Amino acid sequence: MSKAAADLVVTLVSQKPDALICFPSGDSPTGMFSYLVQYANLGRVNFSQTHFVGLDEWGGLDRTNDGSCTYFLEKHFFTPLNISPGKVKFFNAVADDLDAECKGMNKHIENLGGLDMMVVGIGLNGHIGLNEPGADFHSYAHHSPLAPITIDVAQKYFTRDTVLTEGITLGLRHLAEAAVPVLIASGSKKAPIIAEALQGCVTNDIPASIFKTLQNGQVFLDDAAAAQLN
Repeated sequence: MSKAAADLVVTLVSQKPDALICFPSGDSPTGMFSYLVQYANLGRVNFSQTHFVGLDEWGGLDRTNDGSCTYFLEKHFFTPLNISPGKVKFFNAVADDLDAECKGMNKHIENLGGLDMMVVGIGLNGHIGLNEPGADFHSYAHHSPLAPITIDVAQKYFTRDTVLTEGITLGLRHLAEAAVPVLIASGSKKAPIIAEALQGCVTNDIPASIFKTLQNGQVFLDDAAAAQLN
């Protein structure tokens, strides 16, 4: 799963070195990042011209917090490869004006010609990024309250209990407009929601079900996550 997803990234960057890619944090993409770091060190891919944006962030958390999404991406991908900070844009989740932060991210993506690839994971409740159930399929970057299950699951990323209330995230419309939307999921815990999202109705009660509408959407699963698919 991880190698297949990494190979897709390599193919894109070889075809378009200055592509704009959105990467997520979380357990599922960690193996993909390992392959990409390995490939870059072996000279199989060159990210020097590639632009990146972070998918989301916990509201109120500084990027130096070791449980933040930004910290995760820096640790697993950007720092090992010495990616130029000028090629990467993250949400500033401690900004005084989060609405302005969202507008700035939208403008940044627009100025770079849109997303060539947007990689996302899936939450146990079907969320994509921090687009929780009920999120508007037509939304761009926004901030909104977190679902209780998201808050509970997120504690695994922190060394101590952390108060989380809202998230700031790219929107589902960004996913729909990305040239290559990618969903990556691993583990048996994801099997029920994967089956519901990919085999059930398209509904914003399960944001990941938007993948059923995406002509160029690609889904990468390990056997455990795919176990309940027909």
